[in-house]
Amino acid sequence: MTRHHRFLLALTTAATLAGAGSALAETRTLTVGGYGGSFETLLKQDIIPAFEKAHDVRIAFVPGNSTENLARLQAQKNAQEMDVVILDDGPMYQADALGFCAPLKPLPMAGDIYDIAKIGPDTIGIGFVATGLVYNKDWFREKGWPAPTSWEDLKDPKFDQILSIPPISNTYGLHALVMAARLAGGGEKNIDPGFKSFEDDIAPQVLTFEPSSGKMSELFQSKEVALAVWGSGRAKAVADSGFPMGFVYPKEGAVALMLAACPVVNSDVPELSQEFIQYLLQPDVQVKLAIAQGAGPVNKKAVLPDDLAAIVPYRDSISKLVKVDWDTINQHRDEWTTRWSREVEK
Repeated sequence: MTRHHRFLLALTTAATLAGAGSALAETRTLTVGGYGGSFETLLKQDIIPAFEKAHDVRIAFVPGNSTENLARLQAQKNAQEMDVVILDDGPMYQADALGFCAPLKPLPMAGDIYDIAKIGPDTIGIGFVATGLVYNKDWFREKGWPAPTSWEDLKDPKFDQILSIPPISNTYGLHALVMAARLAGGGEKNIDPGFKSFEDDIAPQVLTFEPSSGKMSELFQSKEVALAVWGSGRAKAVADSGFPMGFVYPKEGAVALMLAACPVVNSDVPELSQEFIQYLLQPDVQVKLAIAQGAGPVNKKAVLPDDLAAIVPYRDSISKLVKVDWDTINQHRDEWTTRWSREVEK
């Protein structure tokens, strides 16, 4: 090989390496923490690829329930792994209060987002689940019972030992306690009436305080329970299996349980974090979340098929949702949990 050829080869090799290095430098990574299971599958298959392509980014997904990902934020507070985190609204209030959420940039579609989903300057709801009453429609029809209409139905003697409510460690059970308190003249800042209502009138009728969604489903399918406090998303999943599950927005209001997102502080890709959250709020992505997760859209422009619109929180039913005071709840939750085991599940 001549000296001229060696020189040309060296130039070509250097250019190739420089180009490879430049390409690697341009491939950014956005790390998103969110629920595992079907939610992770949905994001990886139907939501993440389009965002990756549009923004020339690789998304690393960190699966975990809300408690696990909140714990990750706390463990990594000096060097956060996640750039965006998706949690239930209760733990999200905790994450924000602990300083893990960066301020959200103004949303281009802010006028299209329901006000109840605007949690705060650092966090936004990306999907609605309603906590209400679920019931076996066939059982009720056979008994000649009308569908339940009120949180007060939990006290009806005809449901004695065919009623299930998750414990206070589960958001659905916590919501039931808050609504019992509100109906008895109290509320989050005065929870005593709720505990009294449960101790005197509701708990004696409960067959089991079931925390597991899988076991709750089994209780319905084995005809051990006819009525329960549960979420609209869970009701949809059971109804999709062919079971005659009905979901009711009680006349006093179903409780909003939101899937919420925030950009994590000290991200090395802060602009992408903001873009990804805005992407999750786009109408077409909102529809995908509703179909796969039973999460009602927070964007008013999302259009759902009629059968799905009848189950998840959507349009008119959004007005039937009530919002709880998570700041107060999170201050007292440990105390209430101890009290629950002493007074309710005794």
